[in-house]
Amino acid sequence: MTERQKVLVIDDEIINLKVISSILRDDVDVILAKSGEQGIRKAIELIPDLILLDVMMPGMDGFETMTQLRHDVRTCAIPIIFITALGNEIHEEKGLLLGASDYIQKPLHTNIVRARIQLHLKLVKQQRMLERLANIDPLTSLANRRKYQDVISMEWDVAISNQSLISMAIIDIDNFKQYNDCHGHAAGDRVLQQVADVFSKQFSHETHLVARYGGEEFVVLLPGLLEEESLAIMCNCLKAVEQLDLPYHSDDQRVGIVTISVGGATCRPSSSHDIDTFFRSADKMLYLAKKEGKNRVCWTRDDDSQNLKSLLEDQNN
Repeated sequence: MTERQKVLVIDDEIINLKVISSILRDDVDVILAKSGEQGIRKAIELIPDLILLDVMMPGMDGFETMTQLRHDVRTCAIPIIFITALGNEIHEEKGLLLGASDYIQKPLHTNIVRARIQLHLKLVKQQRMLERLANIDPLTSLANRRKYQDVISMEWDVAISNQSLISMAIIDIDNFKQYNDCHGHAAGDRVLQQVADVFSKQFSHETHLVARYGGEEFVVLLPGLLEEESLAIMCNCLKAVEQLDLPYHSDDQRVGIVTISVGGATCRPSSSHDIDTFFRSADKMLYLAKKEGKNRVCWTRDDDSQNLKSLLEDQNN
């Protein structure tokens, strides 16, 4: 079922709110606000797809409301249509220079209002589809490296601001080159897709991110989780991949099943940390997991190099 789009209407006139709501309510979810201040609060809380904003309002007018919306990272990308009785070209130019997507003149005509809003909502859908395609790995449908880099930068800043923990895991499919040599790259691609499907189910929480980093390597971000919580999630992931029971053969003999190795790190970021060092800590743990025999998780607390945990999970457990 397609999720209905949301339109926020900010207007101090109750009659205008009622008229616009009656025009739109069959097509979208309508959110109403009676002032600029209330509209800003609802925009931040509910993140609508489109905002209809009256220009002439007491107190904070439409221009000031829009300026504040444009200066907030949470609302700056939401398209805004001005609704106004003003016929002054200077006012229209001012609104467009502030970043308004369109103008609708009062008195409101139902067909024009609906047509313009449908056009802008369609553009919103198209823009989000393009953004999604730009951030998705086409083979696995997981996030791609570009998306990971955007998210880690944001979560790192949040963790510093909140003095909270962040965990990272780097995952590598064991013996993947040998699997490709035995079965061919098409079969290898199918393995990547099946393993990625496991990851998408294991990391379904909205704050978790799993991305294909490159080749058979994946990276996971787990903001706000304790080291023990992150380690437990990755061990469950290890078992879930084993349970796929994907065999690989050599000379018609089964020589094993597809498994993964995981290296992870947890830290509380500060000005003395940086993302690249954090990534290298997790990567060193991945190297250790491979060295110790693969099909295991190795973890470290990055701000305490002596606190190293290594856990082996094999198919007999």
